[in-house]
Amino acid sequence: MRGIRNNNPLNIRRSATRWQGAREEQTDKSFVQFKSMAYGYRAAWKVLQSYYERFCLQGQTFTVRNIISRWAPPSENDTESYITNVLKISSIGGRENLLPPSNASGYGRLSRLILAMTCIECGIPSRQVDTEAIAQGYRLAFPKNREKLDEWLAGEDEYRDW
Repeated sequence: MRGIRNNNPLNIRRSATRWQGAREEQTDKSFVQFKSMAYGYRAAWKVLQSYYERFCLQGQTFTVRNIISRWAPPSENDTESYITNVLKISSIGGRENLLPPSNASGYGRLSRLILAMTCIECGIPSRQVDTEAIAQGYRLAFPKNREKLDEWLAGEDEYRDW
């Protein structure tokens, strides 16, 4: 449950990146520690946005399969198992082309992807994932989409049932 302790539910590794919302004192040698879970999710949204941009430049599609293959490469993980579990938890097709994170219309699918990745990274069931923190992280990552997201959330029964 290191990701929970660190408020870093996707276990983003430490690097030269200066993350907004990172704790002043970083005591974990491998993973970033955030002030709150919302900031951990903000970082996850930002990483996904950078993947989208990189994939577009490389002529790749923004799919669960491509995202997880980059996130959890075979040199470090059982990537196929990770993909299989994400697809099962999220109910998203593995080769389905997803909207960019910065597009609020794609929030539903991508928030399910982030939820599924949280389950795998933290070893917790989906009912224990803080979906409000996922939404707060999105608001922090893309403040211009705040109203669109709030409208979407207000009308989305499926999201409330997670």
